[in-house]
Amino acid sequence: MSCPLCDTAGGTVLWRDATCRVVLADEPDYPGFLRVILAAHVKEMTDLAPADQQHLLQVVLASEAALREVLQPDKINLASLGNLVPHLHWHVIPRFADDPHFPGAVWGARKHDIPHAVPADAGERLAAVLTRRLGRARETG
Repeated sequence: MSCPLCDTAGGTVLWRDATCRVVLADEPDYPGFLRVILAAHVKEMTDLAPADQQHLLQVVLASEAALREVLQPDKINLASLGNLVPHLHWHVIPRFADDPHFPGAVWGARKHDIPHAVPADAGERLAAVLTRRLGRARETG
């Protein structure tokens, strides 16, 4: 069975280590939408060893902090769903009062037509903050 998170990067890689990667998702309505994707094909957080659980959550929290620092959103949404893609990953979504679905869920009914504008260099700035918070990205073999 094919898995899109095993077969592709899942977005523009901003940071990675041997355990996981942080990618900037291609979500035009949600600039700055990050995914933290586990490197191994694992379904649930409780399938991980405690140290790997803690590390993955550290990366999720660093991703939230980077979004807050760079984009100053009104709110951050965190979600680990995996119903369609049962490969452990977290959505880290900056929310703005003028985004298309605010205050509802990003997967709900649209309330606005135009996405929130962010700086053109947001991806580079997020990658720099992630590196500062998590250390140098380490390539996996």
